[in-house]
Amino acid sequence: MPTAILTGQPVPGSSIEGDLRSLGYDVRTAADPADAETLLAQVPGDQRVALVDARFVGHLHALRLGLTDPRFPLAAVPGAVTAQPAGRQALTRAVARETSAGGGTSVVVDSLADRVATALDGEGTDVHRPELGSLVAAVPADPQARNEARQAVASVDDEAIRLKSAVKARDGFFTTFCISPYSRYIARWCARRGLTPNQVTTASLITALIAAGCAATGTRVGFVAAGLLLIFSFVLDCTDGQLARYSLQYSTLGAWLDATFDRAKEYAYYAGLALGAARGGDDVWALALGAMILQTCRHVVDFSFNEANHDATANTSPTAALSDKLDSVGWTVWLRRMIVLPIGERWAMIAVLTAVTTPRITFYALLIGCAFAATYTTAGRVLRSLTRKARRTDRAAQALADLADSGERGLGFAAVLKKPARRLPGFAVPVVALLGGALVVAVSAATGPGTPWPPLAALVYAVTSGIAVARPLKGALDWLVPPVFRAAEYCTVLVLAAQADVNGALPAAFGLVAAVAYHHYDTVYRIRGGAGAPPAWLVRTIGGHEGRTLLVTLLAAVLTASQFTVALTALAVAVALVVLVESIRFWVTAHKGGAPAVHDEGEPA
Repeated sequence: MPTAILTGQPVPGSSIEGDLRSLGYDVRTAADPADAETLLAQVPGDQRVALVDARFVGHLHALRLGLTDPRFPLAAVPGAVTAQPAGRQALTRAVARETSAGGGTSVVVDSLADRVATALDGEGTDVHRPELGSLVAAVPADPQARNEARQAVASVDDEAIRLKSAVKARDGFFTTFCISPYSRYIARWCARRGLTPNQVTTASLITALIAAGCAATGTRVGFVAAGLLLIFSFVLDCTDGQLARYSLQYSTLGAWLDATFDRAKEYAYYAGLALGAARGGDDVWALALGAMILQTCRHVVDFSFNEANHDATANTSPTAALSDKLDSVGWTVWLRRMIVLPIGERWAMIAVLTAVTTPRITFYALLIGCAFAATYTTAGRVLRSLTRKARRTDRAAQALADLADSGERGLGFAAVLKKPARRLPGFAVPVVALLGGALVVAVSAATGPGTPWPPLAALVYAVTSGIAVARPLKGALDWLVPPVFRAAEYCTVLVLAAQADVNGALPAAFGLVAAVAYHHYDTVYRIRGGAGAPPAWLVRTIGGHEGRTLLVTLLAAVLTASQFTVALTALAVAVALVVLVESIRFWVTAHKGGAPAVHDEGEPA
C-alpha cells in the first residue's frame, strides 16, 4: 500500500487526508522535516511514497495525476512529490539534503515537497510534472490565498476535465465524433465498477471474434450481426484506452495486449468474411490475405519510419514544415486523417459494407482504400526523408536491423559481402532490397510451383537482403528495408498458394502469414517498450524472413499441390506455437517483474 507523508498538520476544513486515502494512500503526519525523513525511512523500499504539504488546496484529479501515474519513477505537482521504487533513492537523498539545509525546522515556513522537487530538478533527475490545465494545485501562504484557491477549485469541474482528458488527444474523425462522445462515459462506468483496461481489451477481442463467427455463417443476418458487433468491438477498443487514461491504469502488459488484440481482431474478421463467402460459393481467400498483407506492410512502414527518426538530430524538412502549415487549417487536419483510413474509419467501412454488400465487395473497397492510403503516407515520408538532413543514431540503426528480421542466411551473406556493400551509394540499400524482393515474387508468379526457379530466386533474395543489412541502416531511405522484406515474404507465400489451386492452400497461407506477422508486430512492441528485439534463438528457430521465403519456395518446388497445402499448414502451426509461447512468456514475465508502465497512444492506422 502506498504511503503519503503529510508535512505538518492539515488546516481546519481541509480534505487532504480524505483525498489521499481515496487515492489508496496510507496517510502519516510529520511534525517537521526531520520527522518526515524518519517516516520516509520507515516506508518499505518496494512501495510508492509521497510527500504532501498539509496546506495543499486543489482538485482531487490534480493529486491523482501527480501521485498515482505508474509510468514515471518521480512526479510532482505544486505541494506534492512522489516516488516509485525506481525513484526512491533520489527522493531519499533530496529529502536528506533539504532537511539538513533547513536544520529540521518547522515545515510551515515553506513547502518541503516543493523544495524537494526543486532539488531533484537541480541534480538533473527527471521529475514528471503533469499538465494540469485549469485544475488547481497550490500551497496558499495565508488565509486570503487559501480562500481564493478554494474558490478556484469550486469554479472548475474536475470530473469534466477528467472525462475530457480520457479521450486520446489525436484521433481519427470517426472515432472523435462518433465514438468518443459516449465511450468515455462507458469508461467511467467501468472504472466505478472496478473493471480494468485489460478486461475491457479482452471483452473487445471476444466481441470481434464473435463478429468473425457471425460473418463466417455466410448469411445476410450473420453479416448484419457481424457488422454491428464489429462496431461494438471498436467502441470497447476505444473504451479500454480511455479507461486507462481516466483511472491512470497503465501497464506494459496492457499496452501489448491492446496493440496485439487490435491486429488479431481485424485479421480474424478477414478470415471470418472469407469463410462466409466460401459458404456462398465465392472464394475470396486471396483477397483476404492480400488485405492482411497490405495492412501489415502499412504498419511496418509506420513503425520503421518512426523508429528511424525517433531520436534523429537536425530532423527538419520543408515537407514537414508544409505539413505543419496544413495542420493549422482545421478542415485539412480531418481530411488528412481520414484519407489515411485509420482504424476507426476502416472498421466502420468494413462493418457497413459487410452488412449491406458481399465479402468480395468489402475486400475490394478495403484494398483500394488501403492502397491509396499506403501510397499517400509512404510518398509523404519518402519526401520528408529526402528533404531533411537528419543524422540517425546507432539506436535507430539497431532498431531497423531488428525490424528487418534477418536470419542466419541473410546475416551470413551480410558478413561475407560487408566490404562491397560499404562501397554502395546511400540510396542503393533500399533499391537492392526492393530488387531482390521483386525478383522472388515475380519469378514465383511467372513460373509457379513445381519448378526450380522460385527457390533460385529466393536464394538471390537471401543474397540481396544480406547486402541490404551489411552496413548500419542510417541512410535517408533505409527505413524502407523492413517493409520491403515484409512485402517480399508475404507476397511470395500468397502467389505460391494461389497457384497451387487446391482447396485449403490459401487459408493455410493466411495462417502462416498471420503467425509471421504476429512475430513482426511483437518485435515492434518490444522495441517500443525498450526491451529490444526478440531473442536471437527465436529468429534462428523460425528462419528469418529470407529463410522462410526460401523454405516455402522449396516446398512448392518439390511437393504436390496437396502436399504443399499440408506443409504450409504445419509450418503455420509450428511458427505460431513458437512465437506465441515466447511472446506470452516474455510479456507476462516483464509485467510480473515490474517493467515500467507504458501507455501507447497507438497508430492512427
